[in-house]
Amino acid sequence: MAVPAHDERDYEFAKKYDLPIDQVIKSEGEKSEGAFTGNGILINSGEFNKLSSFEAQKHITKKIESLKRGGEKVQYRLRDWGISRQRYWGCPIPMIYCKNCGDVPVAEKDLPINLPEDVEIDNSGSPLKEMQDFIQCECPECGMIAERETDTLDTFFESSWYFARYSSYDQEHAMLDDRAKYWLPVDYYIGGIEHAILHLLYARFFNRILFDLGLIDSKEPFTKLLTQGMVLKDGSKMSKSKGNTVDPNELIKKYGADTARIFIMFAAPAEQSLEWSDAGIEGAHRFLKRLWKITYQFINPEVNNTELIDSKSEEELRYKLNVTIEKVTDDLDRRTSFNTAISSIMELVNLFTKKQTEFNISPGLKKEVIKNILILLNPFAPHITKELWTNIDPNSNIDEQKWPKVDKSALIKDEVIVVIQVNGKLRGNMVISKDNNEDVVKNMALENETVKKFIPSNVEIKKIIYIKNKLINIVIN
Repeated sequence: MAVPAHDERDYEFAKKYDLPIDQVIKSEGEKSEGAFTGNGILINSGEFNKLSSFEAQKHITKKIESLKRGGEKVQYRLRDWGISRQRYWGCPIPMIYCKNCGDVPVAEKDLPINLPEDVEIDNSGSPLKEMQDFIQCECPECGMIAERETDTLDTFFESSWYFARYSSYDQEHAMLDDRAKYWLPVDYYIGGIEHAILHLLYARFFNRILFDLGLIDSKEPFTKLLTQGMVLKDGSKMSKSKGNTVDPNELIKKYGADTARIFIMFAAPAEQSLEWSDAGIEGAHRFLKRLWKITYQFINPEVNNTELIDSKSEEELRYKLNVTIEKVTDDLDRRTSFNTAISSIMELVNLFTKKQTEFNISPGLKKEVIKNILILLNPFAPHITKELWTNIDPNSNIDEQKWPKVDKSALIKDEVIVVIQVNGKLRGNMVISKDNNEDVVKNMALENETVKKFIPSNVEIKKIIYIKNKLINIVIN
């Protein structure tokens, strides 16, 4: 089949060998260049002209059926699932093989089947295949001597519904109690990328079966899903066989568990793979040491001169604090973006360090900022934040604190940073008052020393485009 107007490879081939290109679908909007591979409106298609791609599919199918040339068919890609494993560890498959009755399920009164415990593992396969006491049994239907299945269930089979069983683990009649109604469906399910297709597909199968049997009330197993990436070392997935693993015990001994947590969540978005980096570990450790330092500098101040408070710096710090609270809250609640949440906290710590070094900040604001930093960082680094909290506020527990709320009034700024471009390229920025009129802002941009370097004295300024309180673009010849 060749459709050069609607396949990029066919299009390139047709252009190279000067073959005809007959277009039968066009874009609904602007004219497209090259092969048009999307949905649009039919052209050069006889009675189907002016139909949308979606409508045309239905009409063409009906036409083919009326001509008895074909018909609609739903094609599933599902295949049988091999759930058995030839190993000892696992849940025994409850089937019995009888010469008279054939394949017979184990009677419900005889469930569950318990694995024999007097086994010897000799690396020659499943020991169950050699244990006649386990294999030989009575057929539930005719009472004759029969043989028990020695394969066990794949762990995928059990992991597909364990979350439902956990909700009422001690209930003999499965999930028939109020706890299952309370806990299910799972609010937030986190799993590895290698399980993102099959495991989740099986979980939906099982959940629907349990629902149809009336054992649970939820049709779907999970409300929200996060598929996390893998940890790589030297570009490859960490594995014992490759010898590229990192010993977490040695890492924790040297840096502490919080450093490892911060690095892993900061190094890459949760859903992407991250490359292990010893330098990255060092960076995370330095950040936590800096947090420790600013907390103890507050607890044991060298100088505390409240008469020289810098109100401008306090306003900037309070603004940054509330922007960070807003950002981290959104990153955790909606975006599941742990790396950007940690990055925002790091920026706040850096600004706090700078302000308390260069300017005089009131003790009240310092304490407010530090306490909020500890609460925001607590989900990522619970140990160090708990320890620092007990030092800054000995009469309370960080685990009992409410999540910080944004002070909207602190987000209103009298001054803003305006980006300066020359011919659309970033060349600098400047701080302006929100009340400055357009002419004042344009003159400030032209007088900016950094920007002047990119505007030769012999060139003409064609125009200056100003987007209020955001951007100014100087267009030159």
